[in-house]
This record gives sequence, structure tokens and C-alpha cells, in this order.
Amino acid sequence: MVPMTPNFAEMMQYGGGQRKRYGRPRYRGNNTNADGSSKWIFFAGAGLSQPIGNTWHYLTPSYAFQVGVGRQFSKKFAVPVQFDYDHFGMAAQTLNHQTTIYDALYGAGSVDGILDGSSHVWSFTVDPTLTFYSGDTWGAYGVVGAGYYHKTAAFTVPSTQQYCDPYYGCSQYQANAPIDKYTSNAPGFNGGFGITYKISRFANERLYAEARYVFVDNSQKAGITVNNLSTITATTTNFYPANSNRTTFIPIKVGIRF
Repeated sequence: MVPMTPNFAEMMQYGGGQRKRYGRPRYRGNNTNADGSSKWIFFAGAGLSQPIGNTWHYLTPSYAFQVGVGRQFSKKFAVPVQFDYDHFGMAAQTLNHQTTIYDALYGAGSVDGILDGSSHVWSFTVDPTLTFYSGDTWGAYGVVGAGYYHKTAAFTVPSTQQYCDPYYGCSQYQANAPIDKYTSNAPGFNGGFGITYKISRFANERLYAEARYVFVDNSQKAGITVNNLSTITATTTNFYPANSNRTTFIPIKVGIRF
């Protein structure tokens, strides 16, 4: 018998008689992980920071913002480096106490009714982030972090300033002039949870909302308070020791992640 020769058209149609193999799709690209996620993460957000614990006794809530960028190892795990700025107002009790102290320093009534002040904490932290749920629309993640925290407090009084322009001459305006300022540097830690909302099933961007607990391990420094005014000496320099108190607050921020 003459052996049958397979039809050339059939061979082309069915891949030359060999079965094709199928497997998991492979993602390629220098900026993409094996699971299709980007190797880099970026986010930016804003909101408010609420003092808690002892910090609540001398500071009040105010605005805050954050930005971060870092390495994403998969859809579930990323390690961004983050910058946060958390602003606070001064509690009425704090301003009343400082008024008493400054009146003792500069003369009775010198800052009565005009003293103001604010505080802020800025930080650089490393924040490992684990996404434990990721759906087509909603997601949820947990985050912990540690880093460097810089805390500042400043007290001001209204002052008349002068601005001069070579074409229009000089004019006066009101501005707050600092009369006292304190800083404190310390390590700190944070941890919290967040949720995400995917803007479109075909987009990588997600809106997010998160809340964290922040603890800054400031080192307490001796200074003058309303309880020890009689100990003021010519060499006393710290009239607001609360700035070196350990600091705790909850920042709540919303923004967008890429």
C-alpha cells in the first residue's frame, strides 16, 4: 500500500498535526511585575489630623497632606517612602497659659488677647503596605511604618509690616510676627487601615481613604509652665516644654493612588 500523505492545507489548519499548549499569560516590561501590577506606586492625599491622648490637651485638629512613592512587588505588597505634613492649632488653654508666662517675661498685659500660635509635624517614613482585599471596584489594605518626625511650635502676635515697591512706593499690612519657637526631632511609628475605590475597571487609578495612629517618641525637656513660674532665671530658654511631649494623633486622609 502507498502511505497516505496528509493534506498540506489540513496541516496548516491544525498546526502541523501538533497540539498547541496554553498556560498562564506572561507579562513583560521593565515596569511590570509577573502578576501584571506596576513595579511602582505613587499616591497623594489630604485631610485632617486629630490629636489624641495627652496631645489633645494642648493642640487642636487642623489640615494635613501626604505624598508617597515606592516599590510595588505585587498586587498585594508594596513598600513606599512617604512624606506627611500634619498641622495643628493651639488649644485655648495652651494660649492662656502661654499668655501668663509671656506677661511675666515681658510685662503685664503685653500679649493679652493677641497671642496666637500653631504647631505642625512633618515626617519621612517607610511604610510597608499589604492589600488584603482587591475586587473589581473596592479594595482594602493595612499599613505600618516608621521613620523620622520633626515637630515645631510657634507663638505669634499681630504686627504691622511694611512693603516697598520701586514703582508704587511703600505700604503697610498686618501680619503675625513670631515671638517664640520650639522644635523637637524624634523617631516615630504609625499603623492603620484604608479602603480603595477603582475609578474604572480598565484604569489603574484608585481613590483611597485611610486612618492611622501615629506615635512620636519625643524626649521630654524641662522648662517653665504656669505651675513653676517662680523658678524663671536669666538663663531659662524653654517656655513651652509641651513641644517635647510624646505626640499621638490620628491623621485621616483621602486621595488617589496610581
